[in-house]
Amino acid sequence: MVKPSVLAIIPARGGSKGIPGKNIKSFAGFPLIAWSIAAAKNSKYQPRTIVSTDDERIATVARQLGAETPFLRPAEFAMDTSTDLPVFVHALEWLSQNENYQPDLVIQLRPTSPIRPRGCVDDAIDVMLSHADADSVRGVVPAGQNPHKMWRLDPDGKYPMRNLLEVEGIDEPYNAPRQILPAIYWQTGHIDVIRPSVILKGSMSGKNIYPLLIDPAFTVDLDNLNDWKRAEWLAKYGGLTMVSPGSSKRPMPKKIGLLALDFDGVVTDNRVWVNQNGEEMIAANRSDSLIMDKLRQKGIQIVIISSETNPVVSARARKMRVEAIQGVGLSDKADVLTKLCAERGIPLSEVVFMGNDINDIPCFKIAGWGVAVPDAMTDALREADHITIRSGGHGAVREICDLIINSQETK
Repeated sequence: MVKPSVLAIIPARGGSKGIPGKNIKSFAGFPLIAWSIAAAKNSKYQPRTIVSTDDERIATVARQLGAETPFLRPAEFAMDTSTDLPVFVHALEWLSQNENYQPDLVIQLRPTSPIRPRGCVDDAIDVMLSHADADSVRGVVPAGQNPHKMWRLDPDGKYPMRNLLEVEGIDEPYNAPRQILPAIYWQTGHIDVIRPSVILKGSMSGKNIYPLLIDPAFTVDLDNLNDWKRAEWLAKYGGLTMVSPGSSKRPMPKKIGLLALDFDGVVTDNRVWVNQNGEEMIAANRSDSLIMDKLRQKGIQIVIISSETNPVVSARARKMRVEAIQGVGLSDKADVLTKLCAERGIPLSEVVFMGNDINDIPCFKIAGWGVAVPDAMTDALREADHITIRSGGHGAVREICDLIINSQETK
């Protein structure tokens, strides 16, 4: 089969009121539209990826992320009440008239459904290509509420309720066990694949709509700030294997030989107090010390790698009873970690490294698992495999130690 020409369109207007600036607001470390752009870019079908927007700020960010913005969407198609159809008709007609470009398939990737399973785009296109009669493919999940147990009400209260749906062979579906009722699915915003001819004839789906069944764990729709907070938590801590704009997130290694810790911002809360004599004090968390013996009992070594040479580092390391390597150049941490592991016979794949700043990123890349604290620099958050719930100096180290110990004990 000849690989089809696929156009990915990401609709991203600038006038969101529920979440102002939504489409370029940072979501788990990346602009929201970055997640949809990444879904297109990671497809084996290599779709041409266009962001349809009326906002030059969104267009600028989209181009920086590798998408095209060959036009700005007309204002009349960027209203609160605008539907998808005129947006897609405009894009297809503009590309045809100005570039003589007509794709075989169009995919819609809504920014408001950023958490997508890996392969989602490819799977949807594969379904489309395997059905010659398909007008479109749409992502669906099992419905959270069964409509067979829903009711129609008389607004005046003069008549009894009527059940919403009848089921052949079941007299009272609203009293029936859920298990014997027909399975019902709800459409999500993860992915739509549509034939361009269907769009140009006036429909975003056509009549023959095939399903792509998606795990409901990925269901996210960002309408307000509460949705946003829940979705960010899911993206960071939900443990989902999903498309990400950053590096692929790796699981914790099955075997761990070394826990390496940055000092400032990880062991501490990144603040420092300086008295009139130039002496420094830092804030740390006692619970980070108490857990170290349990790690050592598991045969896991611990080391602090700090760019500073400072008595407070030595004092805190002594209290924690761990080794501290100090005075490491800002660009030398990865070299020090590599040499340390070689000397001790510990594969880098068995190292967990915790950091919070850009000079920790090289260690994230070579260690088996890179961990950042939630108040880390943006670039570090993007490159980390895992982000702790607790901040540095407030129990982040203890949180990771507990995760490591639990993972070792459950094997």
